[in-house]
Amino acid sequence: MTVTARHYDTILAPVITEKATYLSEQNKVVFRVADDASKDEIAAAVEALFKVKVTKVNTLNVKGKTKRFRGRIGHRSDIKKAIVTLAEGQSIDITTGL
Repeated sequence: MTVTARHYDTILAPVITEKATYLSEQNKVVFRVADDASKDEIAAAVEALFKVKVTKVNTLNVKGKTKRFRGRIGHRSDIKKAIVTLAEGQSIDITTGL
């Protein structure tokens, strides 16, 4: 599969949290993805960019929190995350980058 510019626009960044680290033990990787990306597009982008086999993609929309800074009210951006399940024996080292 050839890599296109849309693949780079679909996968924005890996999510590196404690929960995401626990999921990596179950052959799952968490990415921040574009708001308009579908599950099929996410699977195709991960397969093309990282040369792995994707078996399942779960997505979730995270609503931005309202926060205060020096008395002023601000709002964090809404983001979309994807939990990508890889085939048995496959792995992605997100620390190396692309």
